[in-house]
Amino acid sequence: MRVMDENATNASTTLQSTFDPQGAHTASFPFNFSYGDYDMPLGEDEDVTNSRTFFAAKIVIGMALVGIMLVCGIGNFIFIVALARYKKLRNLTNLLIANLAISDFLVAIICCPFEMDYYVVRQLSWEHGHILCASVNYLRTVSLYVSTNALLAIAIDRYLAIVHPLRPRMKCQTATGLIALVWAVSVLIAIPSAYFTTETALLTVESREKIFCGQIWPVDQQLYYKAYFLFLFGLEFVGPVLTMTLCYARVSRELWFKAVPGFQTEQIRKRLRCRRKTVLVLMGILTAYVLCWAPFYGFTLVRDFFPAVFVREKHYLTAFYMVECIAMSNSMINTLCFVSVKNSTIRYCKKMLLPRWRASYSGNKSSADLDLKTTGILATEEVDCVRLK
Repeated sequence: MRVMDENATNASTTLQSTFDPQGAHTASFPFNFSYGDYDMPLGEDEDVTNSRTFFAAKIVIGMALVGIMLVCGIGNFIFIVALARYKKLRNLTNLLIANLAISDFLVAIICCPFEMDYYVVRQLSWEHGHILCASVNYLRTVSLYVSTNALLAIAIDRYLAIVHPLRPRMKCQTATGLIALVWAVSVLIAIPSAYFTTETALLTVESREKIFCGQIWPVDQQLYYKAYFLFLFGLEFVGPVLTMTLCYARVSRELWFKAVPGFQTEQIRKRLRCRRKTVLVLMGILTAYVLCWAPFYGFTLVRDFFPAVFVREKHYLTAFYMVECIAMSNSMINTLCFVSVKNSTIRYCKKMLLPRWRASYSGNKSSADLDLKTTGILATEEVDCVRLK
């Protein structure tokens, strides 16, 4: 459910020195590459955006942005409306998922159209002013961190509910505070992405200026940039991934490798199958998150800390676009998993979209209903303990 983060725009700063041999002197960049480092002689009338490699990258990223606008825009809108309409969906896990849905929905309808215009239509030329440039970069950065923090909160909630079922679940006030914390942390740590975002004229091609939009860190603040990136890399990728992996490993042991004491009724077996299905979906989402974002973070680490690897690499821009598209596709995977697979969400969406559609509700009990009706077992699966008033 997430688009490019602030490091994606950082990568574009290196691109400026590719466009303009004076770029490293007219503006400050994280690494002060000169034009000669790329060994790509550019005449006044030459433009790397007219190359075949850039054309291929433009098609790929255009398709990715269209997919994000359709899948994340429509899918998350349906999920949000269904959550607002049906109280049975308002359990703790779905409320945390709603944070991902809201952030990705805003990116799909606000950021992606501007990204399409910048990357595909105008081919790396921003025409919407500094305020929108900073706002779009900031919103997509916040969206990434909201998604990461919400996935982490969901993993911890599943761990507490399944591994420690006798502990009381979160109360409404606690859940509200957790959601507020998810947004507050994301908003605060993304502030530098807006502060250092600017627009800069790159070069003139056929009497038309190309305007770069992205983060530009002063050369004398290279150390601060490196520290900031490593901080985000640890806080918003390494830390959450390790924590979620440990949580789901412990949950898997509890659900698959631990014998359930006592006599197992049909309701208990159904609840166990439902829990396993939910955890499998969440582990799949975690796997997709790692596979989509690990290449991007790895690419950024190599680019910023071992720049010699990309020196004289003529296909650097194409490689960056491909890695970026893989990262952006994660938002679509999240939306498809949460809306189409997650518990009874799809049933309520069908009920909302097709008024005449009638589900055999009595024959397909949700996990919340099964928990509430399981005799002698504490309701620890997704119950309606957090309701919106």
